[in-house]
Amino acid sequence: MAETLNLSDSDRSSSSDQSVTNRSNNRSLRIAEKERRKNEAEDSLVRAVKYFSEVEVGTPVHGNDELDRNLEVVEKVAFSKGLSPEAISVLLEFAMSLRMGNGPCVRVLKCLIPASVVPQQAVVRAVVWLNVSKIPISTQVLFIKWVLTVFDLIDAKDQLRAIYGFIFSFITEENLCPYICHLLYLLTRKENVHLYRVRKLLELQSKLGRQPFLMHLLSLYKVFCPELVTLSIPSRIRSGFKNHNSPWKSVLMGVQKRNGLQVSSSISSAFTVKEKSISRKRKHCHLDLPSLSAVLNKEPQSEQTSRRKMVPLVQLSSFAQMLKNMHRIELPAQMGSLLGSSLALQYLDCVQEESALLRLNFWLGCALHEEFLFCSQTSEEALQFLNNLLSVQHFLQEGFSSSDAFLYKFLNVWDGSLLRPQILGLLSNIPVIPSTQIGRLLFEPLTQLFFTSSLFFKCGLMECLNNMLLKWLTWHSVYALEDDLDISLNSHTSINITLSGFKDSVMELVHFVGRLASLGLQLEGCNTLLLSFILDFYETACDTFLKFDLPLVVMPPPGVFYPALLATDPVSVDRLAYIMHRYKLNLTSAKSQEKQTEQAFHISRQTFLEFNHYLVFMVNCLWNCRMFHANTDLHVREELLHKSNVPQPWARFDFIHHPAFTSYAVDFHQKCWPGRKAVDLNSIKQSKPWSWYLEYLFNQGFDGLKDFVHSSITRQVTSGDERGDERGDERGDSQQR
Repeated sequence: MAETLNLSDSDRSSSSDQSVTNRSNNRSLRIAEKERRKNEAEDSLVRAVKYFSEVEVGTPVHGNDELDRNLEVVEKVAFSKGLSPEAISVLLEFAMSLRMGNGPCVRVLKCLIPASVVPQQAVVRAVVWLNVSKIPISTQVLFIKWVLTVFDLIDAKDQLRAIYGFIFSFITEENLCPYICHLLYLLTRKENVHLYRVRKLLELQSKLGRQPFLMHLLSLYKVFCPELVTLSIPSRIRSGFKNHNSPWKSVLMGVQKRNGLQVSSSISSAFTVKEKSISRKRKHCHLDLPSLSAVLNKEPQSEQTSRRKMVPLVQLSSFAQMLKNMHRIELPAQMGSLLGSSLALQYLDCVQEESALLRLNFWLGCALHEEFLFCSQTSEEALQFLNNLLSVQHFLQEGFSSSDAFLYKFLNVWDGSLLRPQILGLLSNIPVIPSTQIGRLLFEPLTQLFFTSSLFFKCGLMECLNNMLLKWLTWHSVYALEDDLDISLNSHTSINITLSGFKDSVMELVHFVGRLASLGLQLEGCNTLLLSFILDFYETACDTFLKFDLPLVVMPPPGVFYPALLATDPVSVDRLAYIMHRYKLNLTSAKSQEKQTEQAFHISRQTFLEFNHYLVFMVNCLWNCRMFHANTDLHVREELLHKSNVPQPWARFDFIHHPAFTSYAVDFHQKCWPGRKAVDLNSIKQSKPWSWYLEYLFNQGFDGLKDFVHSSITRQVTSGDERGDERGDERGDSQQR
């Protein structure tokens, strides 16, 4: 029995060992089979490429099994792994030479999927074939579209730029013109711009009309040589170079991802493939910023070579390297990739290359218009894209003309809630708009949004307009020229505006905010939060002369001044006092400078009158207890005051009885007279308690009130304990012109 059991155990052990051996053998066979198939595929591709390189002209196509078999091999490898540069060269030469007619040519062109790079020499030879063989126009269009698709994968561009004139000659062909213009746009350098080419483009424009692709090329020519292009180029041109649905887009992305290579920036921008392709939601194909990276990790160039060739921006890793190669930097073909690199943005800000900015604005304008202009819902991609754009604008301290043009259109269809923080952030970066256009572009749509939106939108808009005013004033103080009164407000554009025009725009903005603020406070019942944002704006507006050297002072309207003065919270009253204090300093300084300098801009007499009126009323209200006198804005008939049964109504808004300070007065009274049971606030008006009470208020952090009292009120105290004739110093009246 024991022998039988031992025999069974040994059988099971040998059976297990045999199973493991079989699995190992099977795995080895599978690996060997896979390797054999790989070698066969490579051998078959080599044979196919050799066939296309040796096939003779006139070889029949119909019934040619060898041609079909080799084409299938090439297509299979191209769509799975991509083709090597050598294979690209051979197949492109075969296709463009039309050795076997147009049918195989089109089929080969559609499978030219590069695995890494495209040899420049092969592209140059293919372009030359356009003028040698009788290639159909449809095939020529297909070839140019392929060149545009793989443009950023071409290993060099110097030889292509050398035949710029040859490529330009095809612009007269109507079907080729849009694609040739796009290719020329990518190749153009300053030395390529000549008068005869400008004339040819203008001639085509008169024949075809103001086509966007012609306008974009002309705008680039005008950037390089403005003296040659006298045509007026509109600041907002609709998309000129369309994102054509070529047969290589998604396949090229998949091949490069499978090969583990960094995808070219131009391809990744235009041909992004989402992982969840089953989703029926709209694909935001423009919202992924292209990566600033090379297709392959190239070996470092020798010192002699680096002296002769341009240095790709992607090869620079530090600011020091960028400064060393400042005049030899070659920008990427897809300008959108600059937005994702701080080093690229530093180069853009330092060099101010107009052609790069023009291309970047073109790409950005297309992305914003196509993805946001009629957007009805928020997506994570849209949110991230706009946040990236905002961070770029904060980095550069200015916006882009394409985003400004987009905002002017978007405000007319915006509901005020979609992407509100991002849109308001972009809106605050808008440069100065001429006063003749600011109403139509900005004020009209914002007015409709303001009165039909929530309180939080009103607060956000006030903050946005405050930031806009602050940036306008900062640009003025930085870019103002002392010799003449012309100022360039945006270094990325050619906008020039006189100081008088700038003052008009700023004045229009401040008056617009005053109108919105007055009506907004009425609609929202003088909401404290909204009033806080409004006072933020006037804290900026009150210092335009001293802080920003702009000879302009605009007072707040009564609809803002009186709600702030009569507010129930002490912070608002304190901030109003600070604003009035700064207004006085600005007006006093402007008045003294006006007497010294004859050519200075003058502050209007009406501004001084408004300030004096506000100052007298504020002093009478808070200090002199003359609230409802006949000469004030808040005059009330005596019979009405008598019917109110309010004792001493003219003193109800002084520092003691004002609703914002009553709690402080009661607290001070309890600390000053802790033994009294009855609270008599009028006892604070005695001389010494009054001084102590003011010091008590100032120690609570009301620095605005402190500055206002010290600068605008003169205290005159008589002998005795009673508070004497302490009156407001109405010296503001002496500032009248």
